[in-house]
Amino acid sequence: MPEKFTPKYETLVAVFDDATKKYANRPLFGTKSNGTWNWMTYAEFATDVEAARGGFATLGLGDGDKLGVITNNRPEWAIGTYAAYGLKVAYAPMYESQIATEWAYILKDCGAKAVIVANDKIRDALLKAKAAPDEDGTQLTELEHIIVLDSKTDAEGCIRWSELLERGRKNPVEAIHPVGKDIACFIYTSGTTGKPKGVKLSHTNLASNVSAMNEVFPMSPEDRSLSFLPWAHSFGQTVELHGLFSMGASMGIAEAVDKIIANLSEVQPTLLFSVPRIFNRIYDGVNKQVAESPAWRQSIFRSAMENVTARKKLAEEKKSSGFADFKHGIYDKVVFQKIRNRFGGRLRYAFSGGAAISKEVAEFIDNLGIVVYEGYGLTETSPIATANWPGARKIGSVGKAIPGVTIKIDLTATADVKSGEIVVYGHNVMQGYHGLPEENEKVFTEDGGFRTGDMGMVDEQGFLFITGRIKEQYKLENGKYVAPAPLEEGLKLSGYISNCMVFGDNKLYNTALIAANMTDVESWAATQGLSEKGQALLDTDKVKALFRDEVDKHSSDFKQFEKIKKFKLIAEDFTVENGMLTPKMSLKRRVVMTMYGADLNALY
Repeated sequence: MPEKFTPKYETLVAVFDDATKKYANRPLFGTKSNGTWNWMTYAEFATDVEAARGGFATLGLGDGDKLGVITNNRPEWAIGTYAAYGLKVAYAPMYESQIATEWAYILKDCGAKAVIVANDKIRDALLKAKAAPDEDGTQLTELEHIIVLDSKTDAEGCIRWSELLERGRKNPVEAIHPVGKDIACFIYTSGTTGKPKGVKLSHTNLASNVSAMNEVFPMSPEDRSLSFLPWAHSFGQTVELHGLFSMGASMGIAEAVDKIIANLSEVQPTLLFSVPRIFNRIYDGVNKQVAESPAWRQSIFRSAMENVTARKKLAEEKKSSGFADFKHGIYDKVVFQKIRNRFGGRLRYAFSGGAAISKEVAEFIDNLGIVVYEGYGLTETSPIATANWPGARKIGSVGKAIPGVTIKIDLTATADVKSGEIVVYGHNVMQGYHGLPEENEKVFTEDGGFRTGDMGMVDEQGFLFITGRIKEQYKLENGKYVAPAPLEEGLKLSGYISNCMVFGDNKLYNTALIAANMTDVESWAATQGLSEKGQALLDTDKVKALFRDEVDKHSSDFKQFEKIKKFKLIAEDFTVENGMLTPKMSLKRRVVMTMYGADLNALY
């Protein structure tokens, strides 16, 4: 069972009270408008939270009610959640990128009394679902209030955010202090299979996770992140929003995904919280820049990387080299610092979660002087279950169990002698899925553990290694089991591969559906005298040969039975918009199979 752990915070209201008093004059949220970054202080945030709390109270929101929110990261998102906590109201976040039927389903399922929305377009979709059942038969009969952040027109039953705050200033209410077992939020799983499930997370779940962060990885008020991970997802919400807030740090809110690199240089963060996809882009971008440099610069870069590797090897043996250290000082200034300057120049730590980062990518970024810390967890574990931290780090692993958490490996759940299902015990385990007792029975053990569905193994030092996902694992005709996700991450290290899905269930061998990076493929094609575009270009023998080489190069570490024998190239990327990715960028295999299953089966 979990080791004894006394959390610093019992509730998120306690986090709010502590942070806003201690760091009142420090910057908290930065937003860019008209080319300028403007920063809201902790004290200004507290003032707006108090106004929003009073405003929510005038709408009749109180103990046990649910408040939905459909907007990208912005200060109002955080103001809304901390105002809700102070009324013992549970927050139910959603993504702007979701479709209207999913918004309606989640609001109906959790019984939301009110919802905050980004704009009139979302408002109008919800008004339509209030007036009559949507295409899935869902009607929002319990939804009483729609609060619009950016509204150009008024609508009956709706209120502008500015008006809500004004009401709250005229009708202030004191914060109610919830107890640990009270539900703080409903976070709906992405729905890679079937309808989303509402994960009920208590104040204890989230505040204890934040407390564990404070214990093993304390930040300082001088630290800053560039926020682009959705707070609607548990990783971004707990680790970045609540975690950094509790320690007085600041967050610049990215304008958009395609502005991340530009925003990094402007915000100059010391910390980066991301999923592997962004780290892969950094890895690919730096490597491309090096490849396009003169030979002498490439040689210097290789020498710098080799020296870092040599120093690390010596450190592992508890040795050092004055000459290697001397060279590193020079290389860091003339090579690595110039690369780090592209990301603002102050970036010291990178935190990866949401999916397993490639060891090659993690080591590469680490070698640049940006220390990589990978962790593991799920929405159902609030989300942190394990993490690497200073003094306890092993690249390739997802770290050790955080304070108050225990990890067990159930070998009976897999066909492997070392790797089994990861079972999590501790303060972070959810209160259950909302309204789904049969689903709760599937995931909870008799002694209170949570069955993650992920496969992993723990080494002799207590570090956890993820080896796959049980539901995704399949068996080839020869009886060998394949976990496709790690293979896909390996293939995506190719700059020519945007996304891919490995397939082979009950087949003789593995195949892959590969979404090509058309920008890079077309640039390469121009050097080869190819004039075709789109799918026609991918169907040429030269491009197929290029991808054969790329697949072979990036699967050299695969076991023989895991190798990709054949593949299908497509010009369409996997995106949230076409339904092949969830909002947190997880692959929806069933959707991909519906769209391209015939093409994959034709490879056999």
